[in-house]
Amino acid sequence: MLPEYADRWMRRAIELSHSGWRAGDGGPFGAVVVRDGHLVAEGWNRVLAHHDPTAHAEVEAIRAAGRALGTHDLSGCEIFASCEPCPMCLAAVLWARIGRLFYANSAADAAAIGFDDAAFHAQLRLPPEQRSLPTHRHLADEARHVFAAFAADPNPRLY
Repeated sequence: MLPEYADRWMRRAIELSHSGWRAGDGGPFGAVVVRDGHLVAEGWNRVLAHHDPTAHAEVEAIRAAGRALGTHDLSGCEIFASCEPCPMCLAAVLWARIGRLFYANSAADAAAIGFDDAAFHAQLRLPPEQRSLPTHRHLADEARHVFAAFAADPNPRLY
């Protein structure tokens, strides 16, 4: 069931997708993080403006929301995105513990205009050694010492 404020915040995400693209910041993608129907933060694709391949709308909005709320845990928040999130953005939404995701354009719609992330979805389904990106495990024994120390900490900060 859609909340009564869904249209308002989705329209804002769509507006951000248009204005950010027209400004030359990046692709036509916008996102808004909301809590209890009120705006927490917004973002739009700034890949070109920031020379940052991770500056997608959802990531920008999540980063701004974390700063605004003073926490990495966005439980109780919702995100409105002008397009179905790519794998990176979906992972960011999940890591942020955002409670609900709403989107307008589909991944297929994005692919039709040149933003096709199907290859990334396919890569994620493969074991690391089968991915197109050469991936090698290295110095695992040394790295385990840090994990062991973390596990032994009586007050570890999980997220």
